[in-house]
Amino acid sequence: MRHFPAFLDLRGRHVLVLGAGEVAERKSAPLAAAGALIRRAGRFDPALLDGVVLAVGADAPEEDLLALSEAAQARGLPVNVVDRPALCSFIMPAIVDRDPVTVAIATGGAAPVLARMVRQKIEAVLPPALGALAALAGRMNAAVRRALPDLGARRRFLERMMTGAPADLALSGRIAEAEAAFARALDQAETQPVGFVHLVAAGPGDADLLTLRALRLLGEADVIVHDRQVSTAVLDMARRDAERIRITDGPAGSAALLMRLARDGRRVVRLTAGHEHDDDAAALTRAGIPHATVPGVAGSA
Repeated sequence: MRHFPAFLDLRGRHVLVLGAGEVAERKSAPLAAAGALIRRAGRFDPALLDGVVLAVGADAPEEDLLALSEAAQARGLPVNVVDRPALCSFIMPAIVDRDPVTVAIATGGAAPVLARMVRQKIEAVLPPALGALAALAGRMNAAVRRALPDLGARRRFLERMMTGAPADLALSGRIAEAEAAFARALDQAETQPVGFVHLVAAGPGDADLLTLRALRLLGEADVIVHDRQVSTAVLDMARRDAERIRITDGPAGSAALLMRLARDGRRVVRLTAGHEHDDDAAALTRAGIPHATVPGVAGSA
């Protein structure tokens, strides 16, 4: 990853757009939509950078674009020159806007057309009212934190809300009903999480051979317990903030660890490079720990 993605708060802040043509107009529009105060100029003067937080170069003479890039970077200001990656310190992505949900797609300046194609695919998948669901979650955030101080319980509750009846109602535009359903569910929510262990087989270790269920569980787990043979590519499919623990002391240590994590209310994925989970499953059964086995792809042993 060459460019680190970040979202800037531009409300009420000045942004320089250098250029006077159609491309400059097109680049100005999303910046203005984000609340930026657009400073437009056809030719470059270093004084134009006074008080701005970033700069964009579009329809301007070559010498002005070069001067803009050099001067902005000398001041530590982010600068983008359209279709000139070598002159850029940041990339303007293709954007899917479901305010307050924003999805940005970039190719590092290598293939802007591809970024737009990916954006179109995402646009077709994300409901137009997705922002209403995010806004609902935002309004309920303080109440959820008060009712569910435990992070695990809070995360699980919110995951259910984002896929349950409140979500369906919000996406249908029935906001008042969605808020009522959300509040009712919160009143009945479990304040302490219940631990569970999924014994997941990763097959030979290729990330693209994981089952859909395995991918879903990796995205939901609080902790990933894995063998050293499990590849980095597979581990990268897990949720970014999930704890990762590599087993180093054999089956007995694995079972004891799984029991402790489950009793702490954690959602655990025990990930092996092959298909064998018999020892862990037997130990969890004897201890009365709720668990389930998720086989790998058939024939991938």
